[in-house]
Amino acid sequence: MRIVIVANAPVVADHRLGACIDDADYLIAADGGGVVLSGLGRAPHLLIGDLDSIDSQSLTFFEASGTEVHRYPPEKDETDLELALQAAVSRGAHTIDLFCVLGGRWDHTFATIAMLSMPMLADIRVRIYAEQQTIELIRSTAIIHGQVGDVVSLLPMTPTVNGITTTGLAYPLADATLFFERSRGVSNVLTATSALVTIRDGLLLCVHNESV
Repeated sequence: MRIVIVANAPVVADHRLGACIDDADYLIAADGGGVVLSGLGRAPHLLIGDLDSIDSQSLTFFEASGTEVHRYPPEKDETDLELALQAAVSRGAHTIDLFCVLGGRWDHTFATIAMLSMPMLADIRVRIYAEQQTIELIRSTAIIHGQVGDVVSLLPMTPTVNGITTTGLAYPLADATLFFERSRGVSNVLTATSALVTIRDGLLLCVHNESV
């Protein structure tokens, strides 16, 4: 099942949002993400969170459209986005696409990136879309599809990422190690319409910047 989650961070989605919603099997609004969706005239299957960022007009629209609403108290251990991710996993997601989850408060942005490494997501493809960027966590192997000249950064999320081998990138890596505190993996470039990245151990964040 392909699930799309829309949140309410300031960095809004680009043109891909509508297409991803159309292709989704299930749509979740994380609290204020419902405002984004109601502005598009779209009702999610599920609205989840403490609902402190949703307006009454959107809520009325969703309730009339049959949206399932899960309201949580403001004093909770999880962010609204984490609750949405948990809901997506419980509904059998094999792919989760996230929109409007970056920007604004740095603490939320860092927490969002870190959540990609949660064990419950280990067997699920999770992608963050933000403007012309796609962010994805590599646990073993990934194929990056794009255009020649696209910028790709590979950033360790663990102290070291070992056994990194790439093809289709201008600065190839062969059984290499990248370190969390070093910047070596920033700003590589696609030399073909797809690149292959494999790693032996660790967690590697891939940030793919599409050419405009």
